[in-house]
Amino acid sequence: MPIFPKPNFPFDYDVPTEVAHLRAHKTKRGIPERDAGHLLVATWNIANFGAQKRRDQDHSLLAEIISWFDIVAIQETRENFSGLEDVWRKLPGSYRMLMSDVAGNNERMAFLYDTQKLGLLEEVGEIAYPPSQYKNVKLPGIDLAFDGFDRSPYLAAFESGTTSFTLVNVHLFFGDEKTASIERRALETFAVAKWCDLRKNSKFSFTRELMALGDFNMPKAEPGDPIYKALTSLGLELPDHSTQISSSISSDANYDQIAFLPQTTKDLFTGLKGVFDYDAVIFPALWGDGHNKGNFKAYLRYYISDHRPMWVQLKLL
Repeated sequence: MPIFPKPNFPFDYDVPTEVAHLRAHKTKRGIPERDAGHLLVATWNIANFGAQKRRDQDHSLLAEIISWFDIVAIQETRENFSGLEDVWRKLPGSYRMLMSDVAGNNERMAFLYDTQKLGLLEEVGEIAYPPSQYKNVKLPGIDLAFDGFDRSPYLAAFESGTTSFTLVNVHLFFGDEKTASIERRALETFAVAKWCDLRKNSKFSFTRELMALGDFNMPKAEPGDPIYKALTSLGLELPDHSTQISSSISSDANYDQIAFLPQTTKDLFTGLKGVFDYDAVIFPALWGDGHNKGNFKAYLRYYISDHRPMWVQLKLL
């Protein structure tokens, strides 16, 4: 994602007031409180995190939302991870940070998670196909050859109680809306689906439970969309979410997703899943009567994000 331009107009806000707006809307959107018998998992693309000059108050708002969840997969952290680190230090002391090295667009993938609820297990790494296997990542009607990921999906295994699971954090190629970019995106998506299918069928899989989550750059989470088709072609499922709100603040795109394997992790799904549209309540003084809509979106994209977080609740066994 290119760096968004810094807004050239003055606007300041009171952090406690905005936190109160967010917490009230959290209740309205049905995000449950964290408890011992369940796990709240979220994913959030925080635009150009570390490249755009967010301030201390902005990091406080990001930390407020992240603190509602037991673990959050974060995309678009840049090589400069100081923003991520600052948000981490604003979270309760039991939270830890885990991140990949940089890849395409100078981006890292990261996890922020609460060690009172989750223990990190021994498997941490990336999805990577050896070049000899590239030929096996193919889709009908696409002649383009798969040649690896622009940003390799980042995986980590965790345990909570007696449940262990692997989270695959993705930010897949976007490019543009031309056919070549969409085909490349579909192949990367299918590569994730194929890896999940291989893990499901292997007796040597490190964990039984598996979720792929993050920014799939999926235009529409519905049959007929090429990215949706590629992701679900080998059994991964995308349960409906209660809010039915897009994950982009500027369009109706369903870029961000949390996908389950029905034979495994879907059994843990409580039915609670949603997108948190913080932009519906935050900074009302800037939104005003709607005439400042352009300024409002520009401010959000730079200081918060152009994506909304998606979350899901799982029961612990």
